[in-house]
Amino acid sequence: MARISPVHPPYEPEVERQLVSMMPAGTPPIGLFRTFAQNLPMTAAMGSWGRYELSRKLSLSMRDREIVIDRTCARCGCEYEWGVHVAFFAERVALTNEQLVSLTGGRPTDACWQSDREVILIELVDSLHDTSDIDDALWSRATTHFSDRELLDISMLTGWYHAISFTARAARVDREPGCPTFAGLQATQ
Repeated sequence: MARISPVHPPYEPEVERQLVSMMPAGTPPIGLFRTFAQNLPMTAAMGSWGRYELSRKLSLSMRDREIVIDRTCARCGCEYEWGVHVAFFAERVALTNEQLVSLTGGRPTDACWQSDREVILIELVDSLHDTSDIDDALWSRATTHFSDRELLDISMLTGWYHAISFTARAARVDREPGCPTFAGLQATQ
C-alpha cells in the first residue's frame, strides 16, 4: 500500500503542467510522477535531468540505457520502476526474456550476453551498486568499449536510478497496471 498518495485528477493547473511535461503527449502520468507531484518544487527540479537521461542527448544507445536501468532497478529491488521500463522499452531495444531474467537476478557472465560491451556494462552497474566505485581493472577494461562521456553517463544514470528506486520503494508506489513483476518474469523461463 502506498505510503505517499499520488495526486489524482482533476489536477491543480501547476501540477497538470508539470505532469504533462513529464510524459509523452496524450499519455496519462504514471503513479511515480503523480507521487512526486506531492513535492512540486522537487518534481520540477528533477524534470530536466530526467529528460536528459531518457533523451537522445545521452551518449549511450537506448539498449545500453535500458540495460543500465533494468539492472540498477533490479539490484535495488525496485519492481515498480523495473516493470515500467521492461513494459515500455524491453521489446523496443530487443532484450530477450533470457536477458531480462539475467538482468533481474543473474550474472554478467550468463550465456545470454554475447557482447563484451554489454557484459562490462552490467559489471559497471554491479560495481557501482555494490561498492559505490569502479576498481582500476574494471575501469581499464571499460575504457576499451566506452568513451569518457559514456562512462560519465553510465555512472550518473546508475546513480539516478538508485535515487528513483529508493524513492519508489520507500513511498511504496503501487505497480502500474499491466507491468511485469519479478516473479512473473521468472515464471516464463
